[in-house]
Amino acid sequence: MSLFRRLATACVVAASLLPSIAPASAAVAYERVAYFAQWGIYQRNFLVKNVDTSGAASKLTTINYAFGNVSEQGLCFEANEAGVGDAWADYQKRFKAGESVDGVGDVVTQPLAGNFNQLRKLKAKHPGLKALISLGGWTWSKYFSNAALTPASRQAFAASCIDLYLKGNLPKIGTSPHGGPGSGAGVFDGIDIDWEWPGSEGNVGNVVRPEDKQNFTLLLAELRRQLDEYGAQTGRHYYLTAFLPADPAKIDAGVGVPGVFSSLDFATVQGYDFNGPWNSRTGHQSNLYSNPNDPSAEKFSVDAAVGAYLSRGAPAGKIVVGVPAYGKG
Repeated sequence: MSLFRRLATACVVAASLLPSIAPASAAVAYERVAYFAQWGIYQRNFLVKNVDTSGAASKLTTINYAFGNVSEQGLCFEANEAGVGDAWADYQKRFKAGESVDGVGDVVTQPLAGNFNQLRKLKAKHPGLKALISLGGWTWSKYFSNAALTPASRQAFAASCIDLYLKGNLPKIGTSPHGGPGSGAGVFDGIDIDWEWPGSEGNVGNVVRPEDKQNFTLLLAELRRQLDEYGAQTGRHYYLTAFLPADPAKIDAGVGVPGVFSSLDFATVQGYDFNGPWNSRTGHQSNLYSNPNDPSAEKFSVDAAVGAYLSRGAPAGKIVVGVPAYGKG
């Protein structure tokens, strides 16, 4: 159930089940969330500008920027290294006027360029839109367990992520003139934790510990504490969200419900990748209800996933159902 795979296929929309999707300015209590894939600007040439010109930006409440990496030391960081980080896409690439949200091209002297600057422009054009930095994903969840391990590591992780992404203290890397203290301030309105998966197997090589379940709850609590502390200084609320698994076995192994939800503004529950090329048998990848004739041992469905969280004490008002905008073959 790979977040990397689903985003590499197409942009994923995670939305509450609505009969229709109204503009984000409408007075409704639903979160309408979409992921913007950092690497989509390359082969697919899908730019932040396209989120605006397609009309999507006016219908969304939140964009999750995927992804930020976590170091072996359990800290947020930026780098320009294949498979490790893409600071060039994040805040160094200069977009031309025709590629820019507001039609103004980037120049060498501005502190912030790249996708981050375009997100800031998109938010200026759509004042009700939030942008969250999504950390981890299938590929970059390797060291979450290290970040969550001790009170000291949790404190350091939260502080590093707030400093980098909310305070915007982006490092200057290589010969690029972009970055510097406060250069990325105002881009992000909070943090999304996409740990795949606490307490159970994810990508090959991930660090997994039996105590991940309790530490995941403690990690979110520390993030919530520091976000609120920083918000008291700036006079605003910073969002904390998470992407959570559909598999009841993974829920029980790593998600302490309702403790996790007490720290979150909302959680996106996986509503897709129930079946895929990793299976030997064909099956639905995002079915709403379980099929009683399904021969699989695990009869995954959106209904079963949401029901699993509700039965464990999750508040219904904090559950966002993940809906795929792609298929598998």
